[in-house]
Amino acid sequence: MTSSQPAQKLVPATEPLNAGDKLAFVLQAVRADPDTLQRMKDDQLIDFIRDIEGEISKLQALQLRAIADLSVRRRRTPSAASEVALALSITEHRASAIVSAANALIARLPRMLNLMDDGKLDLYRAMKVTDATAWLSRERVRVVDAKLEDRVPGRNATQVRRAAAHAAAKADPEGAALRTERKLMERRFSMHHQDTGVTHLSVNNAPTEKATAAFVRIDQAARALKTPDEPRTLDQLRADVAMDLLLSGTGGPGARTEVFLHIDLDTYLNLSESPATLAGRGSLAAAVARHIIGGPDTALRRVLTDPRSGQAIELSPARHRLERDEFIRVRDQECRQPGCTRPAQSCDVEDTRTAGQADGVADQPVTYCSRHRKLKGQPGWDYEVTPDGTVNVATPAEKVYSTTPPAQHTTRWRAKRVLKKPKK
Repeated sequence: MTSSQPAQKLVPATEPLNAGDKLAFVLQAVRADPDTLQRMKDDQLIDFIRDIEGEISKLQALQLRAIADLSVRRRRTPSAASEVALALSITEHRASAIVSAANALIARLPRMLNLMDDGKLDLYRAMKVTDATAWLSRERVRVVDAKLEDRVPGRNATQVRRAAAHAAAKADPEGAALRTERKLMERRFSMHHQDTGVTHLSVNNAPTEKATAAFVRIDQAARALKTPDEPRTLDQLRADVAMDLLLSGTGGPGARTEVFLHIDLDTYLNLSESPATLAGRGSLAAAVARHIIGGPDTALRRVLTDPRSGQAIELSPARHRLERDEFIRVRDQECRQPGCTRPAQSCDVEDTRTAGQADGVADQPVTYCSRHRKLKGQPGWDYEVTPDGTVNVATPAEKVYSTTPPAQHTTRWRAKRVLKKPKK
């Protein structure tokens, strides 16, 4: 049957099914016949897409209840977010936001959670409400919860955020002003590495008047450079001017800083296109790595590696005496907590128990960021290092997550596996 022929009825009219049963029926049909979706009419396909979204929202509500229960069991400590991050293979920042949203929806916004149960509100839009109302008292947030019950279904995330922010400000005008002050206290400069050799920089929660003035200054400088012979676009010029100002304050040469690029000899000599690794960022194209190394201010350090495992075994001294911790950071590249990508140069080196040994006996130095260094000492968490350098992390739920030591001369993913923690 071609797509122009009438669509087959997927559900008998005499036996109406609910959305969940319909999805199960269509799923079986698609698996049996991949062309099933192509034979559906446009309105059927749209209904199918909407029904799927509704069922996803219901499952998300159930997952949030489980996450909130785990948070209660862990007495709302940060370790709950760490467990969720490991279980779902997401960042701890994302996991912390989900844990906070779960607790807020359970305790403060039951009507929003009910909308998720009904398939009318997904997690992404629900988190717009939890974020916009986090500063309200319990009494006022219940008022907002009731007002939004009929307003958020059918609205997109931006509309939900605006509606929630407006309702919150109306419920507590004085608190809204204080919230702005608190947001200013949370201002930060952040960096997010992307997958194509470029990076996103941002200033969050900056004062509006200063941010506007900064943009005007950058824009004016960029427009002054936009001559008929200038090939760069105005957006590119703004970005370049901003970087020059950040690095030097005058648009001149930038200040010297230190980053660690791991590249094998063949790639360096242009005999191979094996990707390099930038500590804290991950894979970097060979051509990009060679461009970085070819910079006038680049200093090279020799790292000797084991030819079988690729792990670092020796680092050449720089202008100062080589310290043990410096070598450990170069060797580990990043925090050794599973899933953490914080550069090792921003981490502490801490001795970790060797597998099969008691604490203090033949401990091995490993890099951990400040967050996971604290997590390592919390009750229910256990860390050990095997003789080959694998770090095993056991959570309070008796799950074990492992990371293998990174190779220096090849780029490979850190393996993560989930095991059952052996009973003691």
